Order: sequence, then structure tokens, then C-alpha cells
Amino acid sequence: MSSYTKQELYRFIVEAKANSYIGRAPKSLPSRKGASDIQYQRGSFQYLDSYFGGTDFLGQEVVYFEGEPVWAMNYYGKILRPDIYNGEKSGNAVITALTEIYQSGEFLGDSVIDTNWGRYHDTNKGDVHSFTGYEWIELEQEKVYDLHYHGGLIKC
Repeated sequence: MSSYTKQELYRFIVEAKANSYIGRAPKSLPSRKGASDIQYQRGSFQYLDSYFGGTDFLGQEVVYFEGEPVWAMNYYGKILRPDIYNGEKSGNAVITALTEIYQSGEFLGDSVIDTNWGRYHDTNKGDVHSFTGYEWIELEQEKVYDLHYHGGLIKC
């Protein structure tokens, strides 16, 4: 069995995120009933993002190395003001902001990015080994969307 470095794992995670939901990749066959799944693979690494829902949603991202799970992240997001904001707007804001973040080669680190659909914020603690985070969108200084996430290495 070969191995990988922390930097190789981090780079693959950024690459996979950029080439899956954010890259508007097509969905694959769902791994669970009612799930939406997006997969990405390069070499010995494979990535699966599997989520349920739309405006309020829950999901998990898993990275496999040589077929074994080595890293995962769970997330839950929701629209806070459906009377003035919707899933399409939040999706556009998140895709715009995360595209910019991933192009910098990062996925962890605090960010504030203005988009046409509101101001995107992300704050987190930790590193690829273990982390927690919170992202939200403000429209006219009111929080209209938020998402909590956490994850890290998987060890057997």
C-alpha cells in the first residue's frame, strides 16, 4: 500500500471540491435513497459528496485513498429568510465565493467575499486533520443563509 502526504491530501480535496459541486459536475447514481451524489477521482484518490435536500440540506464528503476512507466532512445548511432569499441565490453566492477560494488553492481559512447574491462569510478552526467551520451569507446586513461543517482524518 502506498501513502500520501498531508499536502497531497489537501491539494486533492481542493481539486475535488472545485471539480464537483462548485464545478457544476453532473450527479452520479446515488449511493443512498434520496441522495444526490457527485464523484471525482484522480490516481489513487477518490472523492464522494453525498447530500440530501435543497434549500435545507445535509451532506457528507469523503475522500478515499486506494479504496479506503481517509478523510471526511459533514455539513448542514439552510435558508434563514425564505421570504427574501432562496436556494438558487444561496447556491450562486456559494459557488461564486468557493470558486474564488479554491482557485487560491485553499479550502480552510477565514474569508469574506462579496457576490451579486450577498456577502459570503466563512470562518473555521483547525486544519485538514481536524476542523470545524461556519459559513453564512448576509444580504443588506441581514443573515439569510448559514451552514455548519466539521471533519478531519479517518483512522482505523
